[in-house]
Amino acid sequence: MCGRYASGKTPAELAAEFAAVDRTGGAAPGPDFNIAPTKDVPGVIAGRADQERGERQLRVLRWGLVPKWAERASSRMINAKAETVIAKPAFRAPIKYHRCLLPADGWYEWKREAGGKQPIFTTGPDSGALALAGLFATWRDPAEPQSEPLVSCAVLTTAAFGALADVHHRMPLLLPDRSWQRWLDPEVHEVGDLLEPDPQLYAGLRSRPVSSAVNKVANNGPGLVEEVRPDEPSPVRLDRS
Repeated sequence: MCGRYASGKTPAELAAEFAAVDRTGGAAPGPDFNIAPTKDVPGVIAGRADQERGERQLRVLRWGLVPKWAERASSRMINAKAETVIAKPAFRAPIKYHRCLLPADGWYEWKREAGGKQPIFTTGPDSGALALAGLFATWRDPAEPQSEPLVSCAVLTTAAFGALADVHHRMPLLLPDRSWQRWLDPEVHEVGDLLEPDPQLYAGLRSRPVSSAVNKVANNGPGLVEEVRPDEPSPVRLDRS
């Protein structure tokens, strides 16, 4: 799964890197090295209004997808499995019509070791952002139909392979830049082939142990993604209860 990631670039930097127009209206979150579910995150979508159709846009999304038909704004659906996304009621419409990219420096997983868990950060080979495949949905409170809509998202995950499988059995689905346009295009409804991970893209990733300070969502800053020696600090202890 993907339950924590980092995005350390400004909205202007992300808009430039993804060839997008910043449509966040100044509401985009700043650099965040400890993104957790229910936080606002930057996302890239394709414009749907007539005057914006096809325009690649940077928008603010809340992590934890709330389906359009939900009675309340529960944000438990932070991930969607690529293998089953087409069959799941909450994701059937988004996978056809509402796909997005979630820019990330990398993501965290906790590797089980003797007596504990070690946080591992996986990132790309250079300073470029990774594009996590995502879905989004727009929800309005049924009790207040005129209220401001909530636009939320989920990260697509797939089975880990190679060295990443030694860290965790799931990993985010990453998309190469050559697939961005098709993935975002709301006129393209069949994207089953893009749900298969690109081995060449994953081959360039690098994983490193990082500080257990990332365990607390309140902690933030670029120091969280810096490599630490496995014995400093010691791995996080497992709950024995």
